[in-house]
Amino acid sequence: MTGFPQSLLATAESSGSRLDQFLASQLSDTSRARIQRLIEEEKILVNGSPAKPSLRLQGDERITILGEVKPPSLRAMAEDIPLDIVCEDDDLAVVNKPAGMMVHAGAGATDSARNRGTLVNALLHHFGQLSAVSGDLRPGIVHRLDKETSGLIIVAKNDATHRKLAAQFSGRQVKKSYVAMVHGWLKNDRGTIHSNISRDRVRRTRMTTRGSGGREAITHYTVQKRIESAYGKFTLLEVRIDTGRTHQIRVHMASLGHPIVGDTLYGAPRQIRGKDRPTLSLARNFLHAVRLEFQHPRTQQLLSFEQPLPEELNQFLSRIKTE
Repeated sequence: MTGFPQSLLATAESSGSRLDQFLASQLSDTSRARIQRLIEEEKILVNGSPAKPSLRLQGDERITILGEVKPPSLRAMAEDIPLDIVCEDDDLAVVNKPAGMMVHAGAGATDSARNRGTLVNALLHHFGQLSAVSGDLRPGIVHRLDKETSGLIIVAKNDATHRKLAAQFSGRQVKKSYVAMVHGWLKNDRGTIHSNISRDRVRRTRMTTRGSGGREAITHYTVQKRIESAYGKFTLLEVRIDTGRTHQIRVHMASLGHPIVGDTLYGAPRQIRGKDRPTLSLARNFLHAVRLEFQHPRTQQLLSFEQPLPEELNQFLSRIKTE
């Protein structure tokens, strides 16, 4: 809906129709829920007066639409949270994100729960100015890591840098490598998973390779070590991705029947039991963005960064081997 106020004239054919149903039929780009919200906000008048959504039309009313639904704008808020800054200049920063930290809050966040503890909040506190290309909730964010994934992430400080970095990601020029540990032993020492990824229609928090359509996703893996322990078999992998789909590595590994350790959303057990051994658990995913390589948007210099496994993953790996 554009241009206000707008006027509609109910016709004889609309006699007996509810006001919200009639408007939904006339305004093809506006949902019935949105129309009801407009009526509640008294932004829709019938013959000059507010009305209820359930009003039955007689067929000769003049309906006036005064404006749009305007939900309150959500903005990321600066918070004094420690940051592990690997590299920084006037254009960008490379940060080592810990597991357990969301990159940014979702659009459905409320004021009371908005964006607390996110990477974006920490970035705003430390850098002040970030690119605005991705909007008020995601300033500076060119790409993402899942909440329970740690490792390297690039942040843009200005819009020109953001657009040039985004073009590198889109052109698959950025090289991203991860270390992952999965349950079981993979059959092959190396391989490529080329399975489209889409939203799971039943469990909306999950992605799947089984749905129709979806977006292209390419994951390459190389076995670093096969581990046989009292807790069963595990494989330590180096993983490279050509695309950056939501949960890509996690859903691709699960599609092979080898979920990432700690990733209960995709089938990993919450507790790992061993014969005559104490139960082990990992409160995060065993997935870490270990290497990142890209071209600096301004200097054109090839930049390469590496961040070793965080201590909690090293400790877990040691316990698996020791026990």
